[in-house]
Amino acid sequence: MAGLQLTFVNFKKDAFIMVEGNKQIADRFFIIRQGNIRISKEVEVVHEEGGNILGPGDFFGVVSTMSSHSHIESAQALTDVTLIAVFKEQFPQLITNSTAIAMKIIMQFSKRMRYLDDALTRITLKNTATEDPSHLFNVADYYAKLRQFNQAYYAYSRYRKYCPKGENFDRAGDIMTKIARFAQSAKLDFKPEEITREYPKDAMIFSECEPGDELYIIQKGSVKITKIVDNKEVLLAVLKQSDIFGEMALLESRPRSASAIAYEKCVVMAVNRANFERMVSTQPQIIARLTTLLAERIWLIYKQLANTLISDMVGRAYDALLIQLEKNRMDVYDSRAYTFEFGPKELANMMGLATGEVSNITAKLIENKNIQIQGDKFFVQHIAEIVKEVESYRRMQKRERALRNASLRR
Repeated sequence: MAGLQLTFVNFKKDAFIMVEGNKQIADRFFIIRQGNIRISKEVEVVHEEGGNILGPGDFFGVVSTMSSHSHIESAQALTDVTLIAVFKEQFPQLITNSTAIAMKIIMQFSKRMRYLDDALTRITLKNTATEDPSHLFNVADYYAKLRQFNQAYYAYSRYRKYCPKGENFDRAGDIMTKIARFAQSAKLDFKPEEITREYPKDAMIFSECEPGDELYIIQKGSVKITKIVDNKEVLLAVLKQSDIFGEMALLESRPRSASAIAYEKCVVMAVNRANFERMVSTQPQIIARLTTLLAERIWLIYKQLANTLISDMVGRAYDALLIQLEKNRMDVYDSRAYTFEFGPKELANMMGLATGEVSNITAKLIENKNIQIQGDKFFVQHIAEIVKEVESYRRMQKRERALRNASLRR
């Protein structure tokens, strides 16, 4: 590829190319030129779509490389293989030189992200994700009962738009008439040429289950990503300047999996499909940023899925704290103090528990003199102590697994 110096590397059959948890070669990913690779994880939570055997044209190691996190999987050569090594700093040039490779990576990431996100929703939220636009009425009703009329008005309007023959069509219209004067911040539509859009605090940018064909880049302010599960709002993320959201609906032409609401006054840039295709070749930095974002989300979901397999709930709680430390790129072997940006309620959401269920777990956590609740947020006096606790529970989990496997073989 012109202007791009790629490195070819060879591995013999049975050689390990990368090892789960090892950051040694997380500065590069690989594209298979010849041969076959097996991808595996220490604990398989969900089976990958398409299987774990990769061949020529496939790639691996992108998640750890683009997110700059530890490897979430191991790769072993099933045959003698020839690989193309791509360093992280070379990725924008790769995008410019080969749009097809860049789009393949992005599309596979998006598909993988949706698949894993659905799996995590089923396991932690005890809920099957729905894409039925009639669910928009339930979203609207939820916010109306809380007197959050901006969100309610927007969701009712989208229900009427996408479900013109829905059983609640007239009812939604009646409610919209009643709450219209309380929902002055609810902006329903923008012209296609209005790429830069401003939203006041609490305005809904889009609702879960709404069809979408745009992604958004935050220019100013912040946006919260939420989902209504079992008649309660679950906070999934708070995004800030330069963050990207809404990409899966654009890339896969599927309904929104969650809602986006202005957490504070914000300005976003909307990118539709036509603009996105131009950006792939003309603005590789933004595409590299999107790939990095997807990689970070996939890394986090894998960690959260693995967390669900920890049988001891206190051990799961420690692991959830460690995941957040790693997500924020803290040195987990540091002896410094650290204040998390959340407390017991948010920890319950992360673990898929009812708020009441986390009370006993929190009580157990703060029995450890290293952990306190300060201002409704978790505080640790020494970050490294979290790692020690997690490693202890992981050893216990491995012993339990080994005993179960041994008993099954008898």
